Amino acid sequence: MTRTTGALHDGAGSYSEHRWKALTGMCVAAGMVWLTFADFAVAVPTISEELAVSLPDLQWANNAFSLAAGALVLAGGRLGDVYGRKRTLEVGLAITGVVALVFAFAPGLTGLIVGRAAMGVGAALILPATLALIPPMFPPDEQPRAFGAWMAVAWVGQAAGPAVGGVLTGLFGWRSTFWINAPLALAALWLVRRAAVESTDPNASRHIDLPGVLVSALAAFCLLYGCTAGQEKGFDDPVIIALLVGSVVLAALFVLLQKRVRHPLIDLRLFSSRPFCGALVANSVMNIVFSGISFLLTLYLQEVRGYGPIAAGLLLLPSTATILLLNPYGGRVSARRGPRFPVVTGALLLGAGALVASLVGQHYTYAVLAAGLLVLGTGLGLMSIPLSDTAVAGPPEDLAGTASGMFKVTSMLGGAFGVAALAAVQQGVETDQATDRAKAAGLSDTDVQQLGNAVTDSELASRILASVDQATRDAITAAFREVQAVGTGRAIALAGLLAVVMALTLPLVWRERPAPDGTAGREDTAAA
Repeated sequence: MTRTTGALHDGAGSYSEHRWKALTGMCVAAGMVWLTFADFAVAVPTISEELAVSLPDLQWANNAFSLAAGALVLAGGRLGDVYGRKRTLEVGLAITGVVALVFAFAPGLTGLIVGRAAMGVGAALILPATLALIPPMFPPDEQPRAFGAWMAVAWVGQAAGPAVGGVLTGLFGWRSTFWINAPLALAALWLVRRAAVESTDPNASRHIDLPGVLVSALAAFCLLYGCTAGQEKGFDDPVIIALLVGSVVLAALFVLLQKRVRHPLIDLRLFSSRPFCGALVANSVMNIVFSGISFLLTLYLQEVRGYGPIAAGLLLLPSTATILLLNPYGGRVSARRGPRFPVVTGALLLGAGALVASLVGQHYTYAVLAAGLLVLGTGLGLMSIPLSDTAVAGPPEDLAGTASGMFKVTSMLGGAFGVAALAAVQQGVETDQATDRAKAAGLSDTDVQQLGNAVTDSELASRILASVDQATRDAITAAFREVQAVGTGRAIALAGLLAVVMALTLPLVWRERPAPDGTAGREDTAAA
């Protein structure tokens, strides 16, 4: 079981009067992580122009944060179980604050990637600790409110990330998306040190499964690198095929290692619970869809519609409003009808909102985009609390660190994969559209190939535009914007279909047994 030190609560169940202040610090920390996850994408066009780098390269800077966090968050959960969740949280905040200041001024693409990855290391320590501290700090009747507050702040940080990043980029330059984390980390650290009480698992092994960490990180890297590099090399390239196949092989090897090692990174007992498995599936898809759509829309609004970073970020705010409004309601529905119902309903709304938003790929009006974002945010609001309650508060308390770590793995890696995969779909559609138009115009095979390559190579596109007269340049630019709009719309539609399919199939994984009195069914925890 989890051991708490200090005056968190006694055997009679008396909990610290400072627990809500501690939760405030934990929520600031979690919000900062998800803000960092989401605020960079809106600055991508500005960075691309300033540093003269391509979109796939900047996807690496965007995804370096989530890749590092996702690969190390399980180890971060284990460190919290062993050495103290409060202490681990403090170390993570210190790393994030220092890195934010140092790498805000790092030159070039390499500095961006290294800085974002280093901040991901801090996030890997922060996220599982903030979640795992809630069950031992709060009595059972207060835990839903605590988890609700955590999830609300986390989702607002992610949903409002483009708006915050756009304002920062427009007013202070894109490097401000780094240094803004320093004051946030300092405020969270001050609150946590003053109000939180240490929590550890006295039975946790001090052994860290380093082979498991390495293999899981390599699997994630191969998958993301394959999806990202495939946009330029083509997915029929032997290297890209080898990377994608290698990611599957490494994932299977990771599972095998977890079955054989004495102190695995993941306690596989967690997966004997159908609700836990269902929550992980739903959380993965939710983050794939929302992160991928947010990334594409920030580019679409700036590169196709011509908005600046501030306007582009603010135009994506409608989803934030409905996430905030529906977040408490999702918890109440879960308490009455069980968590699966609001998760399935939310996933259907997420898919429906994405399908509405995808219409901007052909006929843009902001009213359509805003409507899609409002519906999409409604779905996210309904899902968030039931998912966190099921995945983190549901397992035994001695597995709280591992459970919260696994939950955040699916969040981070799901988000990173969503960006890479949907961007790859978008680029593939754009290239096909550009090639078809070039053939219809009677261009030679060489010109057709060059025009298709220009969709993903910004430097090549610039050279093509510089070599023609103004009228031709305007026509080519308009054509590029049109094919980008079509690619964005189709990629978002695919994400919406993924959410709908997940919602319809989720009951096969996440089963509930009906109660005799007809009330909310008890969750089936039989082995999946």
